[in-house]
Formats: sequence, structure tokens, C-alpha cells
Amino acid sequence: TQSSSLARWHRHAAAVLSLLAMPFAEASESPPSQLAAAVAQLRQAVGLWDVTTTQYGEDGQAAGVAAGTYRFDWIVPDRVLAGRSDIPAMKQASGILFYVNERRSTIEMASVGSDGNLWVMTGPAGGETRTTPPTPLADGRNMQLRFTRFAVTPDRFESRMEVSLDGGASWKRVLF
Repeated sequence: TQSSSLARWHRHAAAVLSLLAMPFAEASESPPSQLAAAVAQLRQAVGLWDVTTTQYGEDGQAAGVAAGTYRFDWIVPDRVLAGRSDIPAMKQASGILFYVNERRSTIEMASVGSDGNLWVMTGPAGGETRTTPPTPLADGRNMQLRFTRFAVTPDRFESRMEVSLDGGASWKRVLF
């Protein structure tokens, strides 16, 4: 059904994007400070991470918690990471590329899970918010995800995943 398909998509997106995420920008050159901030985000992600994903109900209250891991290693130093996300309780696993696109002045993440769908999130180099392009749903609406990283310290950060069904005019937490 549409509802279970959307819920499955939300679970996958939240699991993968609880760490990272990103829209396509016009080609431009990154100012050094923005590029350095984007590279710092990649550097911070390297290694094995324990991840806790909080699931929210329709009322916006925490409804459950799932533990998992993320692992990221360099493919191209200071430009491209390859990773894997595993959240057993949610039966989620995905492959991830996390990279800086200097020409577009963006930081991007692409992920593919067991459903075979490719998701790409993009944000400005040096920024902490990334979004997907609009994704058509079966009911004719378009969905977008927005990921925001905050409370960043050298060894941890918090993140929030939100969804919009109205072109980004309003956002609410991703529900399961």
C-alpha cells in the first residue's frame, strides 16, 4: 500500500540519513572556508560509529529507539567516503557514498538499501542541512527529506530528519 511504502521509505531514509544528507547546486567554486568545513564533516565521519535512531509517532513523541552502526572509510582522501549503515532492529542495511563536490560547492550523500532505490541528498559545502530533490509519490504529491546536523563536537553530533509534502513550505519529523 501507499502508506506502507512511504513508511518503509521513511525508515530507510531515517536510518541512512540520521548520520548524513544533501540538492544540486549550480557549478561554482567553493570558498576555502566552506570547502574546509565540508572536508571536516567527511573527516569526522571516518571510522565505526554506534548510532541510535529514535522513531517518532504521529503525535511527535518518541515511540521507540533502535541501535545500529555506521562505518566509513576513505576512497579518495578528503573527497569521497564509502560507508555502510546497519540497523538490525529495523531490518535496515545500506551502502553509502559521502562526498564533497568542489565544483558545485556542495556536500552530498548517496545511499542504496535493500529496496534498490538510490537516494541523494545535497547541501551547501560548509552547511549542516541537506535535502533530497522532490520525489513523486503514487498519490501525485512530491516528497522531500531534510536532514540537519547540530550540537556537533569532535566525537559526536545530533541530527534531525524531516519530511515535506508541500515543496518545502512546511516540514515535520519523519514518522515510522
